[in-house]
Amino acid sequence: MMLTAVTGLVLVCVVASVEGVSRGTPWPLPAKITTTADVLALDRNSFRFGVTGVTCDILEEALVRYFRIIFDDNPRVNLAALSGQNILRFLIKPKLTRLDVKVANPCEQFPSMGMDESYFLTISNSGAQLTAPAIWGALRGLETFSQIIYYGSDGNLQVNNTEVSDKPRFSWRGILLDTSRHYLPKEIILQNLDAMAYNKINVFHWHIVDDNSFPYQSRKFPEMSEKGAYDPYTHVYTQADVHEVIEYARFRGIRVVPEFDSPGHSQTWGKGVANLLTKCYSGGHFSGSYGPIDPSVETTYQFLNVFVGELAEVFKDHYLHLGGDEVDFSCWKSNPNITDFMAKMQFGTDYSKLESYYVAKLLEIVDKYRAGAVVWQEVFDNGVKVHPDTVIEVWKGGEQKEMAAVTAAGLRAILSSPWYLDYISYGADWRNYYKVEPLNFNGTDAQKALVMGGEACLWAEYVDATNVESRLWPRASAIAERLWSPQNVTDISAAGARIEEHRCRMVRRGINAEPPSGPGYCEVEARARGKFNF
Repeated sequence: MMLTAVTGLVLVCVVASVEGVSRGTPWPLPAKITTTADVLALDRNSFRFGVTGVTCDILEEALVRYFRIIFDDNPRVNLAALSGQNILRFLIKPKLTRLDVKVANPCEQFPSMGMDESYFLTISNSGAQLTAPAIWGALRGLETFSQIIYYGSDGNLQVNNTEVSDKPRFSWRGILLDTSRHYLPKEIILQNLDAMAYNKINVFHWHIVDDNSFPYQSRKFPEMSEKGAYDPYTHVYTQADVHEVIEYARFRGIRVVPEFDSPGHSQTWGKGVANLLTKCYSGGHFSGSYGPIDPSVETTYQFLNVFVGELAEVFKDHYLHLGGDEVDFSCWKSNPNITDFMAKMQFGTDYSKLESYYVAKLLEIVDKYRAGAVVWQEVFDNGVKVHPDTVIEVWKGGEQKEMAAVTAAGLRAILSSPWYLDYISYGADWRNYYKVEPLNFNGTDAQKALVMGGEACLWAEYVDATNVESRLWPRASAIAERLWSPQNVTDISAAGARIEEHRCRMVRRGINAEPPSGPGYCEVEARARGKFNF
């Protein structure tokens, strides 16, 4: 085994193919990692986690989970099955029998914006320690620990003496999943939360409803899913389902930020709420079709007040995504009641002012129940006066100009436009996502400090439970490293070896991640299970 320098860091890497073969190298790359050639063996019979600081349910569950992740595919050492040389190697190799975990501060109940995910991990012949100021850093450190363990030449687990000092570059590292265009079963969502944790992604942007279906089962307005879901029994998320998703995410340090997009993308809302949508007119008569939510009537805001109040109780995150994109003004223009309202409000013929009126009223309602809102960039582009803590999500082309404009206005931004994973292409397209730099725009240091991070978006016109994992992973892994690792971590050749290993790691853990870079096979899987032929 040779030591290879990667972006100024020392990593264990065995070069053996076009992309190279990586063993025991973490993804995403830590802020600082030093690894030596000295190795310690691990055996499930003797290894234990210890807690030397504060503890809580999140930590206790994580220790059980990571013990299983590390050892479940590695049975007890069978000395009789080893050759004489490998028996000797195993017996004389120093053992790592314990990792002590120390969390300095009491555990927070839920992950939040700006949570402390930093940690320090050291492994040496004298012992191993993982220390973190907060529980969230301990989770990230346990993930790194599980990744730097690999199979040695004797066929058993080992880890190099290693020192890691790590924290993320951006605080918002998200995945958007669309569960309206195709319904995703709860089990698939939970599986992807696992994959997100394996990649240190900390925001699940749940685009839960849209024009196509309304699978969220509301407490206050149950007819919205009864009439708006594809099937009111099999294709809905009950309150128990939503609670389970939030809890599952909480134990992995992942925030759940739901999106209820309006006033557009709301056709299914109107199936369960009377007089919510705008009636479209043709030739002076109701055409039988409906447009966006009607902003001109007070009943709209009475409904939103109750509904947003429910969402604030159900979803625990500080932020609610309000959407605000792709509002078609044609139906509003055709409706005589809205035309009269426009005149009354002195909006003239500028229907973006009507949209602004609606969004401003919605933001006032949201502000009563929680302090943070996220909107798509059209809200900013149309001149809506938003609250100073509103986050603008940039999703259209020309993102450099848009990021500069949003931050110049003193607003915080997250970037998603270069990372739409529903657009697929032949070949190793993860490299294109890896090359994106969120701060690559003309702006001051103060402006760039307003960039919270970004998201990989997977819209579901052509995605359902059969292919969501292979579309996401490991392509989203490239984005995860861009948002976690230092800005100078840009070596695609070095990343190619590590993403191959990481893909195999996810496959071993049950994630149907696709091959990232062409022909090859998962050596670790063949060794660990003896039944894979990748």
